[in-house]
Amino acid sequence: MARVLIIGAGGVGQVVTHKCAQVPEVFSNIVLASRTKSKCDAIAAQLARPIETAEIDADDVPQLSALIERVRPDLVINVALPYQDLNIMDACLATGVNYLDTANYEPRHLAKFEYSWQWAYHERFRERGLMALLGSGFDPGVTNVFTAWLRKHKLDRIRELDIIDCNAGEHGQAFATNFNPEINIREVTAKGRYWNDGQWRETDALSMHREFDFPDGIGPRKIYLMYHEELESLVKHLPEIETARFWMTFSDNYLKHLEVLQNVGMTRIDPVLYNGQEIVPLQFLKAVLPDPGSLGPLTKGRTCIGCVATGTRAGREETHYVYNICDHEACYREVGSQAISYTTGVPAMIGAMMMLTGKWQGAGVFNMEQLDPDPFMDALNQHGLPWHATTL
Repeated sequence: MARVLIIGAGGVGQVVTHKCAQVPEVFSNIVLASRTKSKCDAIAAQLARPIETAEIDADDVPQLSALIERVRPDLVINVALPYQDLNIMDACLATGVNYLDTANYEPRHLAKFEYSWQWAYHERFRERGLMALLGSGFDPGVTNVFTAWLRKHKLDRIRELDIIDCNAGEHGQAFATNFNPEINIREVTAKGRYWNDGQWRETDALSMHREFDFPDGIGPRKIYLMYHEELESLVKHLPEIETARFWMTFSDNYLKHLEVLQNVGMTRIDPVLYNGQEIVPLQFLKAVLPDPGSLGPLTKGRTCIGCVATGTRAGREETHYVYNICDHEACYREVGSQAISYTTGVPAMIGAMMMLTGKWQGAGVFNMEQLDPDPFMDALNQHGLPWHATTL
């Protein structure tokens, strides 16, 4: 039915490719491209059906445009680095192809992420009759859809929103990150930020925390306030929200290692001179840490990611919780990746399916909460990320 070009062959790219291959009635032709073609070939060898592979430098817009012109996909699924989002959007505009990503743009030399750069593309996509879907991962992504579903079916008005992300898994390594170390550490060491009474409020990194009792036997865990990009789009598109926060769990071991690495300057993103050559400490650290892709066979336990929304329904105040629990070992058995990659890759495939089947349509740049949550929620149950809803 449709031809897709997937750009990026990391852990998430592997999951997206597997999940697209499982739905041939939608994804009739798949092309997987990356800077390192051998990674694409290795993923292709895992599949029960043939796909095409290609080499691409996602920093090079003319090269991207030439690949898209050759492949002629109906949709480009961008699971490359966030630094490359704008390049791929430019190439999609140049070639007249729809676009989807899982995380918003970040400048390479500035630890800051916000939607302004990508929202600025709205008119150009609209004028060309193209659709760009931003943040079709889990958080952002599914959490945006969960919020829209709560607003549509459970609450007339959402006053307070908490997005809560728990990785209750263990990989046995002294220190490792479950996705790209450079992106992960930039995100975790940034100042906390949350929405309250019509303005953004800032905190020192990981300085605010509390305990949350997670369902299905995971139990109480300490959660830390962070800034996450979906907060920005949610308070824009649901302006009734008075308070919006994002929380994540970290082990004491992870936090201690991170503290030491910060103290000795290894998380810096500015270049330093070493042996007459400039290096970026965080990029060097990424090179010596375990590859997140190597953690798949080692990781046991589960993730639990969801939204707690408080508001009113028919004049009564209510609190609702909608969440997914995902098992690391089950994910590895299915697609050869742990649950962090799985929970991002499956929603990318579903978002692509929504666009290609016409269930989500539009011209311009869209965040997930702007679209009908119901078909996406149904697809989560069908494709490996079943969700649960309860009243607190």
